Amino acid sequence: MKIKLTSVYVDDQDKALRFYTEVLGFVKKTDFSQGPYRWLTVASPEEPDGTELQLAVNNNPAAQAYQQAIFQQGQPAAMFFTDDVKGDYERIKARGAEFTMPPTDVTASTIAMLKDTCGNLIQLTQLAWRK
Repeated sequence: MKIKLTSVYVDDQDKALRFYTEVLGFVKKTDFSQGPYRWLTVASPEEPDGTELQLAVNNNPAAQAYQQAIFQQGQPAAMFFTDDVKGDYERIKARGAEFTMPPTDVTASTIAMLKDTCGNLIQLTQLAWRK
């Protein structure tokens, strides 16, 4: 088995697409609609055929409650791994991202946390043994 897709709920798919591509640097992978339903995914340019992230609209009350609860608890909706968390922090911050935590050393890694403008916290992680 392989993990090929995971989802994050967003309050606006167009705004999310701009953030995840223009600010974070992912690339649009899939975008099609059928009636009111839109299937939208992004992928890492480093692994364009790797795992995709679905930007799923949170038009379901359960999705909205979940998204709001984990945000209020300070929990990331997604974690992205990097080999240079401090460099990515500077690059993403320069593109206008709002960080809630600058690069911080924690057990076995360095992490940074930012808002994705669509209702989520995103964690950037650099594993200590990869520094």
